Amino acid sequence: MRKSGSLFLISTFLSAILIGTLLLMLPFSTQGRSISFENALFTSASAVTVTGLIVVDTPSYFTFFGKLVILILLQFGGLGFMTVSTLIILLVGKSISLTDKFRIENEFTSGSYKNISDLVKKIFFMTIIFEAAGSMILFFQFSELALKERIFSSVFHSISAFCNAGFSVFENSFESYHSRTGINVTLMVLIIAGGIGFLVLNEIYLLARGKIKKISRLSLHSKLVIITSLLLIVIGFGLIFIEELLNKSNTLSLKNKILTSLFQSVTARTAGFNTINLNLYASASVFILLTLMFIGASPGSTGGGVKTSSLGMVFAYLRSRIRNRENIDLFYRHIPSKTIEKSFMVIFLALSLICLSFVLLLSFEKEFKVIELLFETISAFGTVGLSMGVTAKLSLASKIVIIITMFIGRIGPLTILVALSKRESKGDYQYPEENIMIG
Repeated sequence: MRKSGSLFLISTFLSAILIGTLLLMLPFSTQGRSISFENALFTSASAVTVTGLIVVDTPSYFTFFGKLVILILLQFGGLGFMTVSTLIILLVGKSISLTDKFRIENEFTSGSYKNISDLVKKIFFMTIIFEAAGSMILFFQFSELALKERIFSSVFHSISAFCNAGFSVFENSFESYHSRTGINVTLMVLIIAGGIGFLVLNEIYLLARGKIKKISRLSLHSKLVIITSLLLIVIGFGLIFIEELLNKSNTLSLKNKILTSLFQSVTARTAGFNTINLNLYASASVFILLTLMFIGASPGSTGGGVKTSSLGMVFAYLRSRIRNRENIDLFYRHIPSKTIEKSFMVIFLALSLICLSFVLLLSFEKEFKVIELLFETISAFGTVGLSMGVTAKLSLASKIVIIITMFIGRIGPLTILVALSKRESKGDYQYPEENIMIG
């Protein structure tokens, strides 16, 4: 992404967070009590970055208006403000600039996309279809709720799931629904759909309509994202399930252990809902969740993390080197060296940010366990929203650290680096070569 595009993206997200903060501080946003600036800022940042970490109880603290503000923030944050503004421009019959086309192409596609206007319309069409379908299915599932609460809860959680936001209007997220297969499956489908990226969703749609004749004709990006996502879900589920079978603290039935293990494997990749108290999980299960949160969703999606494609590039690189092959290839396609370098850079910057944030939390917080603060840090970076129950108890300094971590995690560490970097030096000279011992 160019420097101007990076600065624009950062400024729009910062503006949205500030506006959301001011709206949440209005008297009629909270239930008969005011909210502090720091908590309003944290909540707004968590919504805009589609994270889901909370410092106040969403269902009991906010009024309907306050919850609606959060819902709008996470919807805009999930789709991206440039996409929303572009749709508005198209609806009023105006043309979009080349700069806007570049920004949208860079955010949602892996290369040159011929018709950006068509892409934006497809993004909104797919979003509406998934969120509307999810709302209707959840409406019939929440049969025990009163009508108004039933309607709002269905719409809120459908949007929150598709945007991988993790916000819930239920007091303990979905712990009370851990045995409800229909609700669990609906949420998982929404989370996966929102997390694999709009480019992949579009190609799956074209494949279903027969415009792409075979699965082998999908783009390299889509193949990599689909296979990596499936492997992460299956492996994550298998490992968590085995650990929880041996975990005496987990007293759920076999069927519910299967359902909760699968749900947590899916939701840990940036969605943030939970159907079980994470403090009851085995240490190994918590470590698996940490790994899944760090990897996150896919590029061009509503999720965060270092992304599935970055992980795929690392494995492609290692496979080629193990085979002693100079070129990096995948599915009979050559991978440019710049793509591999970018993947390693993203992972390195992510680890650096997590280490810095984690050390700061350790310095500011003395009463929490190390694993709790590490979990909080990675959850913030991956814009996941899962927590081991420490978010609301954090000090002001720690909240600021988490806000910054959520923000960088949503924007992307590479975007921040580009925005802060100086103009590239284009010298045509090269220094003498010399080897360094490695390993």
